[in-house]
Order: sequence, then structure tokens, then C-alpha cells
Amino acid sequence: MRILLTAINAKYIHSNLAVYNLKAVTAKYGDQIEIAEYTINQQPDEILADIYKKQPDVIAFSTYIWNRRMVGELIAELSKVLPQAEIWVGGPEVSYDAEAFLMEYPKVRGVMRGEGETVFPALASLYIEGTGSFQTIAGITYRNDQGELQINEDGAPVNMDELPFVYDHLEDFSHKIIYYESSRGCPFRCAYCLSSLEKKLRFRSLDLVKKELGFFLQAEVPQVKFLDRTFNCNPRRTVDLWQWILDHDNGITNFHFEIAADLITEEELAIMEQMRPGLIQLEIGVQSTNMETVHEIDRVMDLDLVRNVTAKVKSFGNIHQHLDLIAGLPGEDLDSFHKSFDDVFAMEPEQLQLGFLKVLRGTKIHRMAQQYGIVCHDKAPYEVLSTPWLPYKDLLLLKGVEEMVELYYNSHQYEKTLEEILKNYGSPFAFFVELAEFYDRKGYSKISHSRMARYEILREFISEKDWADPVYDQCMIFDLYARERLKSRPAFAADRSPYKEQLREYEKIYGKQVHIEIFTRDGQPVFVLFDYARRNPLTNDAHVEVLG
Repeated sequence: MRILLTAINAKYIHSNLAVYNLKAVTAKYGDQIEIAEYTINQQPDEILADIYKKQPDVIAFSTYIWNRRMVGELIAELSKVLPQAEIWVGGPEVSYDAEAFLMEYPKVRGVMRGEGETVFPALASLYIEGTGSFQTIAGITYRNDQGELQINEDGAPVNMDELPFVYDHLEDFSHKIIYYESSRGCPFRCAYCLSSLEKKLRFRSLDLVKKELGFFLQAEVPQVKFLDRTFNCNPRRTVDLWQWILDHDNGITNFHFEIAADLITEEELAIMEQMRPGLIQLEIGVQSTNMETVHEIDRVMDLDLVRNVTAKVKSFGNIHQHLDLIAGLPGEDLDSFHKSFDDVFAMEPEQLQLGFLKVLRGTKIHRMAQQYGIVCHDKAPYEVLSTPWLPYKDLLLLKGVEEMVELYYNSHQYEKTLEEILKNYGSPFAFFVELAEFYDRKGYSKISHSRMARYEILREFISEKDWADPVYDQCMIFDLYARERLKSRPAFAADRSPYKEQLREYEKIYGKQVHIEIFTRDGQPVFVLFDYARRNPLTNDAHVEVLG
């Protein structure tokens, strides 16, 4: 008997913690249970062939919104080439509409609902040892021998301390992000989020967490990404773990946390201020600053506290902050989203993630979608198409804004240039809208561009605005050299030939791992040193120094 735990990840650098947990809780079966990981970027036929060659008796898919379409396609074809193999699915994408999934895919034997660590061992025992029966396995919806759907009672909540540690063989995760859970559940009940449906909030014991984090630190893994939905929901626990991470910093490993900024305490801020640049990074879901919308989605947030905390963390200069917005929420039209965007932009996050509402099965927003008048895609990831407040044309506009923010803001390649351009706007959102419309009008969105080409496009945008000022070219040159020592000098860069002697003298002093650029201020030359041997540990930009 061979059971294949199958994961189809969004990217190669991702790993699927769920299938490794299931393998770990059934370790006694050894090689009879195997893991196969793929990505959605692979051709379905390639994955189909690989699964076929493994000749599994049971295929279990870990199913999420990003892979449901491919999982469905593979199920259809696997039932043809491996007709004797039984197919099971699990994961958040199928747990809340198990019956509908089984009706849609008649070749699937069953759905593992909820936490697989309590369900899968009984299922594996049934298939491998022949013990038990489907009727006695809690947490499954399945098709009996007569083809009738049966819904068993829910499984018990997982005891977090009983979950095995799956990273003993780190070589299996080379070049991949390490995902880690120190808790499950969420104290909040946001209407759009599947975490609102999870069982009670549960924690892994601190001693166990510290032991396992110590393993990562000793192995010098680049990043550990916590999957905890609101890591800082317990202040004492947060202080304890962050202090431990600070005390045991290896100078290499980065820890990523999803937090609620308005729950951050002064004690936690004091610890963060002492941290090495890049030791931790924070993901903060703001979603909207329209408090009527926030209330409508059952979200709890003190916006003033969010502003204060993000400003303090920003002032430390050592922590990346990723702030999230969601377009398409109830009650938020384009003007309201415009304000939400500008409010969050003013917090100066290192990353501003503009997402779009996903109407996930099982959530309150899904149950209320018809009442709200929210229209979404029928297929995963069920992204919003229109709302009574935000028609499709406005969502298309926001898609363009999302692309411009990703290219020109989140990339950190145009910081001085954007700073100068935004002086012409009362609203950052207005600028990104105009830039998105410019890209669309010129057909640039349909083409892949090099970094240098994007500078040229920005110069064209500025030229159309008739902002005749050499400061924009100077800002672009600054941004270019802040990132790297260019092999070829841009055509719009200033002529260096009048300053050959001074440049030669500076190069004698500072060596070859630098670039010296000439800018002008009030008609006078200013020599600026870009030192690539001394990069900013948080941004990776060159150290910049104005020479005498």
C-alpha cells in the first residue's frame, strides 16, 4: 500500500507544512507514505506523469485557493490513468464545502475536513493495516460503497504540543522558506477570513518553541515564517519569545510575523528597538481605514494606535513593515479606497500590499455575498469582480495601481525619484492612478520591461507632464547607483569628463568598490560616494556619503 501526500505550491521556494505534518504523525508507516511537492507553474501533464510513475494506491491532495483548479484537473485525469487509486482531498479550500466538492468530482472518495493531523492517521491505518472503517473516522465527508455521501462528526482540536517537529532533515528544505506554527486559531472573527472559523486559539508551549527555533538558528536558515494568524495576541508570550530571539540572534536568520499593530505594547516596542536590522519583519493587516467598512467586516482595529505603533517601529530603522489593504470590501467605494490607500501610504511601510477580496467558502462574507450584492469569480480564488460600491471598471483601475505600486514602490528601486515626483501630488494614490493609466494608454502593461526601461518609461511620463527640471534625472541616477555599480552609464546621466582629475583623486582614496557620482546643487557640483562594501543591512542599498 502506497499513499501519496501531494502538494502543489504557489512557488518553488514555498513548502507545504501540512503534508510534512501528516507524514510526521504517521511516521510508523515509513515509506508506505510518501510526499510529492510540485508548483502551479508546472504543466499539469508533467505532474500527472510523475504521480503515475509513483503508482500510488491512495492520492491525497492538499488543497488551497491557489491550486484548486489544477487539483481538479489532475483528479479528472488521474481517475483515467490510475482508475484503482482512491483520491482524497484536504485543506482549507475544501473543508467548508466538502459535499459540494464531492458532487463536483465524483471520482473523489472523500474529504478530510479541518485539521488533518487528527484525521489522517485513522485514514492511513484503515488503508495500510485494514483497521477501523470510514464510519468511525471523525472529520471526514466521504462516498460510501453505494456512492452515497456520508458526513462524519468533526475531529477533535489538535494539541499543539503533540505535533511532531518536521524539520530534522533541513536538507529537504534547501532554498525554501521555512514555515513554522507556534499557535493555531485567531482571537478575531473577520468576515472574509477562514481563520475566523477555526477552533479555539491554541499555543505550542514556549519551551518547545524555543528549542525548535534554536534548531533553526544553529542551522543558520535564512528565514523562518510564522504561520500564526495574530502572533502578538498574547502579550506575555510575545515579550518572552521576542526577548529570546533577541538574546539568541545568530546575525543571519530573519523571523517573519503577522501581527495586529494596535495590540503591540511598550514592552514589545522596547525589545524591537534593540534588534539587529532584519532580525524580524512584520506583516500588518490594515485592510481599510474606513471604520464603517471595518465594522461591517467584524474587524476590531484602533486606527490611531496602528498609526502610532507603525511610526515608532519605522523610527527604529531596523524592521521591515508590510502593510496590507483589501479592495472590494463592503461599503468601500473608490473614493473611500483612495483615502485608505493614502492613509496607509503615509505610514511609510517597506511593502504596501494591495490585495483584492476573495469570497472564500465558509466565511461570513460568502454567506452574505448575495445580500451585499458582491459578485465574484465562480472558480478559485473567488476574487471579487464588482460590488455595489466598486464596479468592475474601478477594480480594473485598482489592478493597474497594484502593478505600479509593486513595480515602483515595493521594489525600492525608485525611492528618491518617487519622493520628488510625489511633491507634485496631494495624494500618492492619484499619482499611481495616473501612472497606471499612462502604462495602459501606451500599451506598456502588456510587455515585460527591464529595470532601465522602467526608468525610461518614468522619464517619458514626467516629460508628458512637462515638469522641466533636471532634478528628476538626478534622482534616477541616485536611485540607480544606490542599488548597484552600473556596468553601462545611462544616456541621461550627466557628463563626468569635466571632473576627471577630481574623480581620479577620489578613486585613489576610496578604491574600486565604490562609485562617485557628480550631482549639481545651486549650479555647483556635489560629489557623492556610493560604497557597495558598506550596504544598509535592511535595504541593501549602498552606503551614501557626500564628499567634501
